[in-house]
Amino acid sequence: MPLEPSAKGTVPFGEYRTWYRITGDIHADRPAVVVVHGGPGSTHDYLLQLTELAEQGWPVVHYDQLGNGGSTHLPNKGAEFWKVDLFAAELANLLSELGIADNYVLFGQSWGGLLAAKHAMTRPAGLRGLVVANSPASYPLWLSEMAVLRAQLPPDVQETLLRHEAAETFESPEYLAAMRVFYDRHVCRILPWPRDFLSSFMEIYNDPTVYYTMNGPNEFHVIGTLKDWSIIDELDAIRTPTLLISGKYDEATPVTMQPYFDRIPNVRWEIFENSSHCPHLEESDRFTEVMVGFLKELAQRDELAQPTALAQPVGESRS
Repeated sequence: MPLEPSAKGTVPFGEYRTWYRITGDIHADRPAVVVVHGGPGSTHDYLLQLTELAEQGWPVVHYDQLGNGGSTHLPNKGAEFWKVDLFAAELANLLSELGIADNYVLFGQSWGGLLAAKHAMTRPAGLRGLVVANSPASYPLWLSEMAVLRAQLPPDVQETLLRHEAAETFESPEYLAAMRVFYDRHVCRILPWPRDFLSSFMEIYNDPTVYYTMNGPNEFHVIGTLKDWSIIDELDAIRTPTLLISGKYDEATPVTMQPYFDRIPNVRWEIFENSSHCPHLEESDRFTEVMVGFLKELAQRDELAQPTALAQPVGESRS
């Protein structure tokens, strides 16, 4: 069960508000782990498992990105408003408003991994470490790999998906049931779905403004403002020690994550053999062990005041 928050509330972001939740003491010596959720257009709920890090002594900050959850909802804003730079500015503002910009670690999951990596490219002095979890380095790569995964679905499921996509009946119960086959394979393999995961899933549908505008109707059809977005050519700018996390059955396949490993100099990659897109839920004990190990490495690095070479990834190589 997630730990109870030690504080929660909102901070101003221009004329809007960003909701946050703190577990532990963010002003203690250890860096706060700031959790950047996926979507775009999801909420923090499905990542509450990370509060376990507070039991190990690392304070944890969750927040809801603008447009969803406890943050300001803006259902009348269009594509010209919902830009990557908006969410990058919101993250930087949150760090400043909470007073942790001089000592923090970023954990970005799915879309949040791209957003966290974009932040790290600016080389902020207070960023101690970066975790990119289940996150493609580009949406064109994501879409090409989606086609690969869809081709592995049962023929009747593929036929159902294609038929409803041609008719644009994305809300049909039959279509949603076919989508569920994909989700159970490549998004969350725990059945029934955990409560926290369901909470975020339902939040998207309660207000789909951000998801529909930036992504599209579902995981298969990124037709929104992100459809051509890639950070591959900018990854060389990251100098922060980085941990990559993915699942063996992840919709963020190794092909979509390989650019992080190829281009970030100080990087390690952990692949969870019994997980898909949510190792923090699917293999929670090992996930916490890996995260705590990485955080301890960062602490040792700071104590020695010199870079620590990180291990090679499980099952992957630079060559």
